[in-house]
Amino acid sequence: MNLYEDPHFTFRFADDRLIPRFRLEGVEVGRRILVVKIDPITNARLDVLASVLVGDGGWVDLDEPLIVRAGEAFIAVPQSF
Repeated sequence: MNLYEDPHFTFRFADDRLIPRFRLEGVEVGRRILVVKIDPITNARLDVLASVLVGDGGWVDLDEPLIVRAGEAFIAVPQSF
């Protein structure tokens, strides 16, 4: 039993990256996900980067790859049905 579980998935990067897809374990196929840029220090939500559906195996394929710089972060927020 978990005492606390985040309602989203957080991705932080130490190096510059091009992110064409990522995997969300435990999220069902067809669920809508909001990808949101966050402030890496305060975790404040900044901009919605994408709204996509989860595919087979929990994979999220982005229409346009995200360009992430070292030190940046984003969250993937599963939406309610």
